[in-house]
Amino acid sequence: MSDRTLFVSPPSRPFRSILAATLVFLAAMPAAAGPLCRPALTVNEVKFSDVRVSQRVWTARVAVDASHCAARSGHFDIEFTRLKETAPDLTFSEKFTWSPGQVDVSTLFWEDEGVLDYAIAYVAPCECRP
Repeated sequence: MSDRTLFVSPPSRPFRSILAATLVFLAAMPAAAGPLCRPALTVNEVKFSDVRVSQRVWTARVAVDASHCAARSGHFDIEFTRLKETAPDLTFSEKFTWSPGQVDVSTLFWEDEGVLDYAIAYVAPCECRP
């Protein structure tokens, strides 16, 4: 059995320079994008429709205060806890799009389902208005 020594040379000078420049660039990116804000969302006027074709529609009006956001729209999630007569409770979320003012949102449920709870689970950040 022969002894072999593996020698790995250190990275070349150009490689180290490129790596250093890349790290500096990546570190500076969030600072260049500016501070991030989130609009304030409030859920109002929640209701279920009558049953039609074995389904009913859960609707709500969401008030959106985006006065500190530079963006005119963005995404948010509402998390639901669904009740069903013949199955365990299920937590799931639906994605929606906000715009300043008020937004109407809706999701479908079967006639034997209900909503135990709902909440705004996530609001995508927006760039702050200068």
